[in-house]
Amino acid sequence: MTTSGAESTRTVGGSRALAWLLVITGAAGLLAAWVITIDKFKLLEDPDFVPGCSFNPVVACGSIMKSEQASAFGFPNPMLGLVAYGIVICVGMSILAGARFRRWYWLTFNAGTLFGVGFCAWLTYQSLYNINALCLWCCLAWVATIVMFWYVTAHNVREGLLPAPGWLKAFFEEFAWVPPVLHIGIIGMLILTRWWDFWTS
Repeated sequence: MTTSGAESTRTVGGSRALAWLLVITGAAGLLAAWVITIDKFKLLEDPDFVPGCSFNPVVACGSIMKSEQASAFGFPNPMLGLVAYGIVICVGMSILAGARFRRWYWLTFNAGTLFGVGFCAWLTYQSLYNINALCLWCCLAWVATIVMFWYVTAHNVREGLLPAPGWLKAFFEEFAWVPPVLHIGIIGMLILTRWWDFWTS
């Protein structure tokens, strides 16, 4: 069998730590998507409904839910999350059960998390600079998506499923936690500076 043929049939599992991380982040995202979906339905029934996570002019989930960006694909965004985060939980549980997947599966999963983190980046920008409001449940979903993306990427780099130089593999072996922490920290700083006068008043 050729090298390329062996690579196409090779299966790769995941550590229990990665499995639990996927289960936990998937559950966090699913919870956020579920709560937002329920509140969205209530808002459709009663335009005067105020979601429980609307605390002030900045932390105002209602403003987010009423925006055009909240239905980017023609239906409420969290309904997409109900499916996507459910898949993440299933992958995590499968790894816990000892499942091993082929390269195409891991890369497809990685592409899905990349789409998720890209969509979250767009939503973050829209929330901060166009809608001018923040949703705490959305923030939970952003954090969950960012963490799962970076750890799945780190896993694929370490396993050689994503081509990468040796120094990058070594980096992800020791410091896989650094990219998600920096990523979340940057968003935190953007939120802090965007409403600095409000937070400090």
